[in-house]
Amino acid sequence: MKCHFVRPVPLAAATIAACASIPVLAQAEPDGAPVATLTAVTVEASADASAQGLLSSFAGGQVVRGGRVGLLGNLDFMDTPFNSTAYTGELIKDQQAASIADIVQNDPSVRVARGFGNYQQLYMVRGFPLYSDDITYNGLYGLLPRQYLASEFIERLEVFRGANTFLNGAAPGSSGIGGAINVVPKRAPSQALSQLTLGWESGGQGYAAADLARRFGPDQSTGVRINAVRRSGGTAVEGEGRELGAFGIGLDWHGERTRLSADIGYQNHKLDRNQASVTIGGGLPIPGAPDASVNLAPSYTYSNERDLFGTIRGEYDISTNLTAWAAVGARRGDESSTFSNPTVNDLAGNTTAMSSSFARKDTVRTAEVGLRGNFQTGSVGHTINASAALYDFDSRQAYVFYEATASNLYRPIDAPRSGSIAFSGGSLDDPLVTERTRTASVAIADTMSFAQDRVLLTVGLRHQRIRGSSYDYDTGDLNPPVNDKSRLTPVAGVVVKASESVSLYANYIESLAKVPAASGSPPPLNAGQLFEPFHSKQKEIGVKYDTGKLGGSLALFTTNQPTAHIDEQTNLYGIYGEQRNRGAELMVFGEPVRGFRVLGGLTLLDAEQRRTQGGATDGKRAIGVARAQANLGAEWDVPGVNGLTLTGRVVHTSPQYADAANTQKVPAWTRFDLGARYLTEVNGRLLTLRARVDNVANKNYWASAGGYPGSGYLVLGAPRTFVLSASMDF
Repeated sequence: MKCHFVRPVPLAAATIAACASIPVLAQAEPDGAPVATLTAVTVEASADASAQGLLSSFAGGQVVRGGRVGLLGNLDFMDTPFNSTAYTGELIKDQQAASIADIVQNDPSVRVARGFGNYQQLYMVRGFPLYSDDITYNGLYGLLPRQYLASEFIERLEVFRGANTFLNGAAPGSSGIGGAINVVPKRAPSQALSQLTLGWESGGQGYAAADLARRFGPDQSTGVRINAVRRSGGTAVEGEGRELGAFGIGLDWHGERTRLSADIGYQNHKLDRNQASVTIGGGLPIPGAPDASVNLAPSYTYSNERDLFGTIRGEYDISTNLTAWAAVGARRGDESSTFSNPTVNDLAGNTTAMSSSFARKDTVRTAEVGLRGNFQTGSVGHTINASAALYDFDSRQAYVFYEATASNLYRPIDAPRSGSIAFSGGSLDDPLVTERTRTASVAIADTMSFAQDRVLLTVGLRHQRIRGSSYDYDTGDLNPPVNDKSRLTPVAGVVVKASESVSLYANYIESLAKVPAASGSPPPLNAGQLFEPFHSKQKEIGVKYDTGKLGGSLALFTTNQPTAHIDEQTNLYGIYGEQRNRGAELMVFGEPVRGFRVLGGLTLLDAEQRRTQGGATDGKRAIGVARAQANLGAEWDVPGVNGLTLTGRVVHTSPQYADAANTQKVPAWTRFDLGARYLTEVNGRLLTLRARVDNVANKNYWASAGGYPGSGYLVLGAPRTFVLSASMDF
């Protein structure tokens, strides 16, 4: 990452990798003469044990010049036939982002939703869901906590837009059709780092975080980085409580031909009476959003999640032109929770809610090996990437549903949970294995360069196998049949560098997602039949722009995603329908003039249902996909006030629908956020003060509709929230 400062700060230079990176105006001497500006210090830290290392930040320090493109490795965005953005650790700290959801508030192609019936973070990318289960950690699936990840684990967050099965392999949770998110872990920078942060949030939530790093050895070949955070207290929603404890260690070592890295992380995340999701009964219009600070959840609801995860990655240079690499990882997750999400039954806002309790224990093991090499054939350059990957997932689950209780959307009643069990599965104290997923794939790609590297052509093929099985909650017996299918997914992408500052690109790429065995109520004639994985096809063209100070991209794309249902004429379950998402994305970022930074863009989406059951909703918009999404953030270093930066952001989402028939229209919403930060010295130590106000107007709005396919549950936007913090470098 790059950090800019213009005044000698004795210890800040040694800890610059973690400080807020802001162009600070030169201090003035008493006689008015300005102090000479120092040369910017650049600190680069490799997070993936690769010779490539991390790419440098773009002007302004909020995004990176590129990032990991799956199998293809780290690429500059101007050399990539796809559209992605990598957000830096500087931006994460400066915005006081607590989780992935906070970071992607900067991205116009992403909207944050919630898992079905729980509090899991879910991300709608190009109008398709990406479950937090399907986020990668340094390129590996399944290793991160399933519902929430603390930002203290993140060095960079890479958001890839579009289908990506060839690049990353099929997402094991059957999402990610519209995009992918990769978390880059933290590594020790070349200079020592010792930073302590204390903070406070509306509702009385306090937090403390420590970030320590050192390098050792005569050539600083060994690095250690430690991050720890503790959050506890209330929120801006009355009665809601959150508690987080997280600890991570990142290790790396490099030799003459060998590079190694490892990560160990632990997170304990607890939610108490978290704001509930709301379902609107069929035929009812969408009601006005209630007061977001009033809690709709009864006091007995909670969610506890504990995860321990780790990875090891290594790379060895076989020759100057050939490198072998390997990575392994594992996670153990333990969850327990009780939910009560209301359903609105009439125009007066009266609700009923069936409460439910769950227990879940996950075990994940994953591995990947690969080769990367380059050579020439005449005037054509070749970069070959090949890999093989395995993923192994077991989940133990149990549930209990209780009879419904009554309340009201606008006058919620904190009623006790019903004592009558409606239905259950398994034992909450000792859940049995209920789900297993195994995936395996091999892939190869060749990126060919022509015309002195001004034309880059990438072609490749991945063979993906997906095997899924389910087991009875009460007996542990296998529920036949086992879903075991495989498929080839190709890719083709081209980049044409029209000039030093303009790249044109196009791609064809596919996604795979496993299809549940045929089922329904009443059961179809082919109940239990297995199908090939959902096979989505994407076509995209675009242009990218880079002046060194201002960058951006414009993309036009179309993605066809098959859907499954029971045919009313034949009573057979099959892959008959389709959701087609067509859209345009505009992204802009950088520092066009010194001291002023911009980040944001616009996404336009046409998400159409096609060949639906009986044609009932043909041509209607897909649930939870807005036609327009816009984000725009700006930072301004105030002239004459050294170290002071003012920030602002606007987030807009146009209307969306909560039902397939498009009768339940969710109103558009616009949110304004404001903030400031100030850098100064205290006894020769760098102190960064930050303040942020989200939802300045305290607007009540429905932030999202659905997320889980076919469901239109609503999630309230958070009320006005104040966040304050102070970071000291020692």
